[in-house]
Amino acid sequence: MAERGRYMISVAADLAGLHPQTLRMYEARRLVTPARTPGGTRLYSDADVERLRLIQRLTTELGLNLAGVRHVLRLEDELRRVRARMKQLERELRDEIQLTHRRYRREVVVYERPQPPAPRS
Repeated sequence: MAERGRYMISVAADLAGLHPQTLRMYEARRLVTPARTPGGTRLYSDADVERLRLIQRLTTELGLNLAGVRHVLRLEDELRRVRARMKQLERELRDEIQLTHRRYRREVVVYERPQPPAPRS
């Protein structure tokens, strides 16, 4: 489920410490994709604002150009997808292990070795 857009461009720009025109440029370059109202107003989510802050850090602190930022964001997105898939697979594996243990409990029969006959006196 995608996070819901809640901030208009001026608020999102203020939260990210950027100019609204910068947000428009980032959208044009597909670095961020805000939701749109039926009337076309951009609505930025909390995740969008965090992404804008990351872009700001990458460009100002690390000196990356927008092509470098795009590459970093693509890697971040892929990492997020891989982590989500890994969590899903871990859940499935845990469920399968529990099911297997339940089956073993039904199928396991305790075998007691017969006692050897007592020696005759």
